[in-house]
Amino acid sequence: MAKQVSVKWLEKRQFVGIGGTKRAVVMSGQDEENLIGVSPSELLLIALAGCSAYDVVSILEKKKTKLSGLTVNVTGEQEADPPWPYRRIHLEYIVRGKGLTDKAVADAIHLSETKYCSVAATVRPTAEITTSFQIVEEE
Repeated sequence: MAKQVSVKWLEKRQFVGIGGTKRAVVMSGQDEENLIGVSPSELLLIALAGCSAYDVVSILEKKKTKLSGLTVNVTGEQEADPPWPYRRIHLEYIVRGKGLTDKAVADAIHLSETKYCSVAATVRPTAEITTSFQIVEEE
C-alpha cells in the first residue's frame, strides 16, 4: 500500500505539506521567528500521538466505553548532535469518561503501540517509546 504526499516551499524557512487527501499542514524551522507552523521533528511526535490517539479512541469505542475526551502529551528526547534522532519518546494519555477502567485503557494503549500504529512501528527501531495514562472520571 503506497501513499504519496508532497512538501512545497512557501518562503523563508516555511513549507506546506500536502497529504494524499489534499489536506495540508504548515511547517517551519524550529528556531525561526515570525513563522507559523511546527518543525518537521515536532510533526513526527504529533504524528505518533495522532496515530495512537486514533487507535485508542477506536478501540475504546468498540468496547462500548463512555469516552468523552482524550489528550496525548508527548515528550521526545533527541540526541545532541546531527541528525538529532529521537532516542526516547514518552506518550502520556489523559482519558476522560465515565466508568473507564485501568485495564480497558491500558489494553487499548498496548494494542495501539504494538499492533496498529504504523508511526510507532516505524519509530520503534530507533527510539524507546514509553507510555503512561491518567483517567479523569466524569459524572
